[in-house]
Amino acid sequence: MSAWPIRWDLLFRYRMIEIIALWEGRLNTNHLMQSFGIGRQQASKDINTYLSDIARGNLIYDKKLKGYKPSDSFVPKLTSGHADEYLHILSRTEDMAVTFTELDMGFENTAMVRPVTRNISPEILRPLVQAIREKKRVDICYTSLKDGEPSERIISPHTLVCTPLRWHVRAYCEQSGDYRDFVLSRIHGIPDINDNAIHGKLGDELWNTQVTVDIVPDQRFNEKQKMVIEKDYAMNNGALSIETNASLIRYVLDAYHIDVYTQKSNPQGQQIVLGNFETLKSYLMI
Repeated sequence: MSAWPIRWDLLFRYRMIEIIALWEGRLNTNHLMQSFGIGRQQASKDINTYLSDIARGNLIYDKKLKGYKPSDSFVPKLTSGHADEYLHILSRTEDMAVTFTELDMGFENTAMVRPVTRNISPEILRPLVQAIREKKRVDICYTSLKDGEPSERIISPHTLVCTPLRWHVRAYCEQSGDYRDFVLSRIHGIPDINDNAIHGKLGDELWNTQVTVDIVPDQRFNEKQKMVIEKDYAMNNGALSIETNASLIRYVLDAYHIDVYTQKSNPQGQQIVLGNFETLKSYLMI
């Protein structure tokens, strides 16, 4: 196994250099000092090392800005160059500020709106993680939204799934005799790890069925309106195509606030719709 080319802590700092320079247009040592708690000398060394060893010519010093800005030949070396990377930094900054109230990472001019995460106990999550790792069956007490009554289930979990609104575990359920999604916040008590699982990921047909979700502008918009929406979502040939598996289609649609059952309402409401509904319909009716 080859050695990791860049020390982990340095990699984070070099990525920060690249992201801040690209998306804010100005980088100085204060960004690194405030974000990582390092001194000015170390911050300056990091910037110089980035320029000499990783991305020569990516940044130029601007005396008016009193900092570095991306050059005309800037090419991301340690990042993808997508805005999500900058937004991720802002999100992590907010998370850190909850614990470290005096922390100032230099992003005070931004605000984020995020859904409240569902509370999950570590006593519930730990046994599930262990069961997935060791391929074990698990006894759980689960409340289904169908009847609102808690019931004992024996499941064989194979994957933890994180969606924008919740966590769930994909597992074989012995009571129903097939693979289901179990929302972690609806599991009560401490899961009891059992013996070896018989039903694993390979037996989950929906999980192993690869599909493409095509998201398109609502066809009731005129051509100019469609072009606006296509640009919003970086669509190619009028569609945003997302590769996923059949068991995750609903969650992909939820992430884009697409309800296939309300597509006949005002197009201004959703703006985008599922373009290949007929192809995926059988998976959505399950």
